[in-house]
Amino acid sequence: MGNQRKHSDSPTKPKRIAKAKKPIYKNQWFFLLVVEIALAIITGMINPRFFTTSNLMNILEQIAVLGIISSGMTMLLISGEIDISVGASIGLASCVTAMMIRSDWGYFLPVIVGVAIAIFNSFLVGATSRMFKAPSFITSLAFISVFRGIALAITKGSFQTIYGKFETIGTTRLWSILPLSFIISIVAYFVVHFILSYTKLGRRIYAVGSNPSAAYLSGISVTWSKLTTFLLNGLFVGIAAIVLLSRIGAAQPSTGSGIELKAIGAVVIGGTPLTGGKGNIMGTFFGVLLMGIISNALNMMRVNPYFQEVTFGILIIASLAVSVLSSYRKGHFSVRKPD
Repeated sequence: MGNQRKHSDSPTKPKRIAKAKKPIYKNQWFFLLVVEIALAIITGMINPRFFTTSNLMNILEQIAVLGIISSGMTMLLISGEIDISVGASIGLASCVTAMMIRSDWGYFLPVIVGVAIAIFNSFLVGATSRMFKAPSFITSLAFISVFRGIALAITKGSFQTIYGKFETIGTTRLWSILPLSFIISIVAYFVVHFILSYTKLGRRIYAVGSNPSAAYLSGISVTWSKLTTFLLNGLFVGIAAIVLLSRIGAAQPSTGSGIELKAIGAVVIGGTPLTGGKGNIMGTFFGVLLMGIISNALNMMRVNPYFQEVTFGILIIASLAVSVLSSYRKGHFSVRKPD
């Protein structure tokens, strides 16, 4: 069995070597970088305030939470799974954390409990999916109502405000410029990059996402690999919930609603297909950055907020279209055997 596992870790290595030799301009993230530079120049010409330090730092602060969530979502999508309940999970975790802080439980224990709730929620989604052999999209869809319902029940639908408390993470700026929340998101990117590029778990995530049947025959525990990915995703969701709570100073059951769609869109735009098996965190970073620049540019140009929602919806649809077309072009839509 040990020899089989050694073989299971090797199939993805040639792909990494090939990717390393690929010219920079052929990478998805390079294309996104060019688009972002063009958008920034156009917006700056329309409104010169775009290039002010305060505005640029504001963009980084705004994409911090989305970046943390997208980091976990990157691993999930590469493994061939998805979790659309992360927004509801953030709502529940942030509400519980805020209620504990309001009840004078200090800060450390509420943060630990909030993160633990998010980890447990993500584990439930993954475990239910594996137990019933159902797509994680369906199980996570069901858990949206569960998590949100629990949050509504314990809060009675009211805001849980903690203004003046627990503001350090959300308001601190290193050297009076760089948001601490953005630094936390950068750490999340590096952690995911390390896992995917330098660990056996990372190689197994690629393997089970590419072909779960072949991974199983190679000695990889598909169930354990995917559940571990769900646990890691829950960790990032929990951290994002804490950062968001610290930033806005209040929580309600709908906190985080819709952010899962932006995260999926950012990851897919970054080059990770919904079919799994490939992708990298560099693309996700530039996908998240594109979301932030577009949002800020629309605000700078005073576009109606309702039309901004339309724009993001179209962007997500476009990202899905790119993923599907790419998969068809490379022949990734082969029928998989049940694992």
